[in-house]
Amino acid sequence: MASSSGSNAKMSSPNVSTPAMTVSPGAVEQKTSPVLFEIYGKIWNVQARLGQGVSASVYRVSSGRASSAVKEFQADAQGGDYGYIKESSVLEKIQGHKNIVTLYGMFTNHNPFGVDAHCLLLELLDVSVSELLVRASNQGHSMWLIQHCARDVLEALSFLHREGYVHADLKPRNILWSADDECFKLIDFGLSFKEGHQDVKYIQTDGYRAPEAELQNSLAQAGLESDSGCTTAVDMWSLGIILLEMFSGIKLKETVKSQEWKDNSSAIVDHIFSSNALVNPAIPVYHLRDLIKSMLHNDPKLRSTAEAALINPFFSIPFGLYHSAYKNIVYISWCLCERLLWVSAPHIEDLVLLPTSVLRLLNVIDDSHLYNEDEYEDIVEDMKEECQKYGTVVSLLIPKENPGKGQVFVEYANAGDSKEAQRLLTGRTFDGKFVVATFYPLSAYKRGYLYQTVQ
Repeated sequence: MASSSGSNAKMSSPNVSTPAMTVSPGAVEQKTSPVLFEIYGKIWNVQARLGQGVSASVYRVSSGRASSAVKEFQADAQGGDYGYIKESSVLEKIQGHKNIVTLYGMFTNHNPFGVDAHCLLLELLDVSVSELLVRASNQGHSMWLIQHCARDVLEALSFLHREGYVHADLKPRNILWSADDECFKLIDFGLSFKEGHQDVKYIQTDGYRAPEAELQNSLAQAGLESDSGCTTAVDMWSLGIILLEMFSGIKLKETVKSQEWKDNSSAIVDHIFSSNALVNPAIPVYHLRDLIKSMLHNDPKLRSTAEAALINPFFSIPFGLYHSAYKNIVYISWCLCERLLWVSAPHIEDLVLLPTSVLRLLNVIDDSHLYNEDEYEDIVEDMKEECQKYGTVVSLLIPKENPGKGQVFVEYANAGDSKEAQRLLTGRTFDGKFVVATFYPLSAYKRGYLYQTVQ
């Protein structure tokens, strides 16, 4: 990439080469996994196996520039296709909500071993909350990320519960980020059922299982029937545990199985929050504690509903700094609202982990180049030329003043291009400085709201 006038700086590649995407050993086993799918007369190549369960495997597939996910079901113990029928029927009935994975279609895969397998063609999503928890390094996530995730999941559950369905397997692995829609979405409805018509005895995953589901499972193992089926309240319990793990940064499976938890879970929640004291504590942190407690009552009738949780004061502080209430306060991150900033702005780690169609480049441009108009225009053109190597650039912005001063914001036509650019630009050097590439919320960028992220 050519440098601006007055500078001999060039962007160079990092010393370590970056290989193309490869499938790790075992990700696609040739003897047991397909290498391609023929879907509606079109060939889709298998790039990787994303996950495998008792009844199904999930693959990332591509055809040209298009990518999707395929969930391939195995026959059940009786040689039937109950799992496929169940999940496909539920997904068909709950389509259309932005926080629920999109079902593109259903097909049968005729593999070379003579065994036909029923499949679902699904929207391909990105990082899961489970992966985010692993990367949190026992430190917990920012309030911005927790609030974003909590709202998205509650929106999905509110819709799902209004339709009369119980998800019945809410856990971090089943909440995934959508780079294109910039929101979290629910997946895996294999255990879902209509409230009042529970047709699955063993529901939920250990560590996220509500007390009444635990009791029901124990009775089923003993060959006994429970008086009544589980309700939508089991989903709220699971979400409460998930949010507590996101805040604490630790897995709570053993904690929720302990006698201390059974005796007084509220005290343990209080202890977790007091142990994770914030540098600049803000009221919404305590609202989060109370929101979580409302989801973790042992009595399911006392638990908050999804609709009630959505109006909890925890959500009174908006995402980022682009809410209408702050429409004209561009410099809010530079004023005295540090306590508000802590909860409403993302950490830089959040913007690295959650892909969007907007890329933000840091540590690239010195302030001295911003005030010479000729140099500034050269920089803009050079940046466009470089960034267009990785995809279609819709727009590019380099602010001359704070917030965002000297940062490069690049809007790509899609999140795929942005992710490729982030992968290839991270670690490059410009004017002797290592480039840091993060993503940035498209909604904030479109409104011109550039907040100062928390480091």
